[in-house]
Amino acid sequence: MTVLVTGATGNTGRHVVAELVRRGERVRALTRNPAGARLPAGVELVAGTHTAPETVNFDGVTRLHITATAGLADVGAELVKRAVDAGVRRMTIVWGGYVGPTEQAMTESGVEWTRLEPQEFMSNTLTWTDSIRAEGVVREPFDLPGAVVHEADIGAVAATALVEDGHSGKVYNLTGPEALTTRERIAVLGAALGRDIVLEQITRQQAVDRLLAEGVSAADAEYVVGWHGDPPPEASTVVDTVEQVLGRPARTFAEWVAEHVDRFQDS
Repeated sequence: MTVLVTGATGNTGRHVVAELVRRGERVRALTRNPAGARLPAGVELVAGTHTAPETVNFDGVTRLHITATAGLADVGAELVKRAVDAGVRRMTIVWGGYVGPTEQAMTESGVEWTRLEPQEFMSNTLTWTDSIRAEGVVREPFDLPGAVVHEADIGAVAATALVEDGHSGKVYNLTGPEALTTRERIAVLGAALGRDIVLEQITRQQAVDRLLAEGVSAADAEYVVGWHGDPPPEASTVVDTVEQVLGRPARTFAEWVAEHVDRFQDS
C-alpha cells in the first residue's frame, strides 16, 4: 500500500508524512520542490502539485491525503476523479474552512473518505514572530477565544484515518484542549520567553490591508479577517475528537510554544 500525501511540505502535510513514516507506511510525497523538502528518509519524493492534477502520479497509490488550499477549488473534483480512476480507495482531506467542491467531490466519490475540520492552527502564531522579536508587540484586531489545535495533531488524525478502519464517512471537528484569547496566548509566549509582550489592537481594515500587502487576494483577506472577527461557535468550543481518535490528549498551546520558542527569540 502506498499513501500519497499532497502538499507534503506544507503546514499539516509535513506532519501527515511524519506520522505515516512513524507507523511504517510507504509514503509518496508530492511537492513542488523535492530537493528542498526536508522529509524523513525513505519517503518517495515526487514533483508536482495537487492544483495541477495532471502532474500527480497515482501509480500504485491506494490511499490519498489532500489539504484544501487556494487554487484547488477549480480542479479538486478532477483530482478526486483521477485518484478514484487510478485505484485510490481511501482519502482524507483537511478542509479549507468550508465544504467546497473538493470536499463535495470526495463525499460523492464512492470510496472511503474522512474530512478533517480544524478551526484554527496553533502555527498561525508564527505570524507574530517578527514583531515579537523586534518590538515585543503583537498587532491583531480581535481578542476572542479560540480552541487552537496543534498541526501535528491534525496530521496524526489524518494518518490514523488513512491506515486504520472505522473512520469512513466521518467529519472530525478538531480543536486543542483549551480555548485561549489572543491575550492569553501572548501571556503563554511571554512566560516562555521571559519577557513582556504587548497586544496592540488594530482596526479591521488595517488587518485586511496587512494581508493585501502580503499578496493575499481581496476576497481571501476579507474572508480571513471576517472569520476572526465573527468566528463560528465551533472555533471556541473545545471537543475531544483528537483524544477519541488518537487515544491521547490533544497537545496544549504551551507544548506548541515550547517546541517553537526559539523562533521568537532575538538572533
